[in-house]
Amino acid sequence: MTDGDHMETTEQANRPRKPRAPNSPPRVNGHHGMSAPAKNSDVVYQDLRGDIISMKLVPGTAINEKELTQRYGISRTPVREAVLRLAEDRLIDVVPKSGTFVARIPLAMVREALVARRALEEVTVREATAKASESQLMEIRAIIQRQRERAEAGEEAAFHRADDDFHAAIASAGRLAGIWDMIQQIRIQIERYRRLTLPQPGRMLKVVGEHEAVVDAIERRDADAAVDAMVQHLNKLQLDIAVFRDMWPDYFIFDPAVDSELIAE
Repeated sequence: MTDGDHMETTEQANRPRKPRAPNSPPRVNGHHGMSAPAKNSDVVYQDLRGDIISMKLVPGTAINEKELTQRYGISRTPVREAVLRLAEDRLIDVVPKSGTFVARIPLAMVREALVARRALEEVTVREATAKASESQLMEIRAIIQRQRERAEAGEEAAFHRADDDFHAAIASAGRLAGIWDMIQQIRIQIERYRRLTLPQPGRMLKVVGEHEAVVDAIERRDADAAVDAMVQHLNKLQLDIAVFRDMWPDYFIFDPAVDSELIAE
């Protein structure tokens, strides 16, 4: 490269960039197309989905599509696409002539998801008891310790991530990591409800103790005890439903003819 070529390249690098046009893909290292950028509708979808599941956006919260277009600097179309996807997930209600709102939690779906999750995690725990290596058990113990530290610090978001890591590690130890992916798909409404339970005084540390009971049984290679400990752990969510429904009645969809069974079990 000649000195003239070098100067020209330097000038090009220092030249001010034009502002990104609305809806254009984000640049990667100053160039387009070096990796597949996320669609704008995907970004909005994932952000809203995370805020709804974490209860940062509680049921009944109005979703202002115009505000979202301004926040992300994009057009109305990708925002609308994201909202419609969330409506399909039963996380958003689009009410004609009224507006768009975060959906309430349907207790019937919580019940079905709890039944499915229990069945799937019974399988992963039983397999983990038979197949978990010593190093995997050590890793699971380390996750539990991380949970304990996050619980003692009152860090709910970090505690929740460690909780997910615990259940994923059990599935992985049983060589059934794909089952955890399945559980992730069916537990959306459970997670919204579960986030309401974490602020209970002492609740996070109780969860830590329940997880320790599961791992203690796995280490003893006692599959029945491990499954029983996991089922008792997951059942705690169901036992408290009536309490939280009464505390936040506007957060739930409750049909006495159908959902009374869920409360009574």
